[in-house]
Amino acid sequence: MFNWLGQTLYGRSCLDLFAGSGALGFEAASRGAERVVMVEMNRRVLHALHDNVKKLGCANVFVYGRDGLEFASSDAQQYDVIFLDPPFQSDYLPRLLEILPQRLNKNGVLYVESGAAITVPPPWQIIKSGKAGQVHYQLLGLSIND
Repeated sequence: MFNWLGQTLYGRSCLDLFAGSGALGFEAASRGAERVVMVEMNRRVLHALHDNVKKLGCANVFVYGRDGLEFASSDAQQYDVIFLDPPFQSDYLPRLLEILPQRLNKNGVLYVESGAAITVPPPWQIIKSGKAGQVHYQLLGLSIND
């Protein structure tokens, strides 16, 4: 996935919704992202994320203990890269695809992981896609016509 984004994310802002271990967010920070926001609701995992931010001295990483859908609905910030890996059994993905265009900067991208192939609604367009095991992944951008 980082081959798709480029080896550096210097100066970009990133949102890691449903951060889990924070692997994508920490990797973005290590590749020069100016700001990384991680959102995770699980308290145990959230505690581990806060500990890792401290251990790694990541002054550019901000962790929020909230539901990803609620955060995306209320957050007013815009991002260059959004990592989206909602629980596969939830109904979050279609709802987030409606909300996230307003959270993406011009020329920003959305990286999505899902348990099944998805059809993306306008204004999204598929830039790249693939599958590894049972996980489908896509890099999406906004159509310039919409």
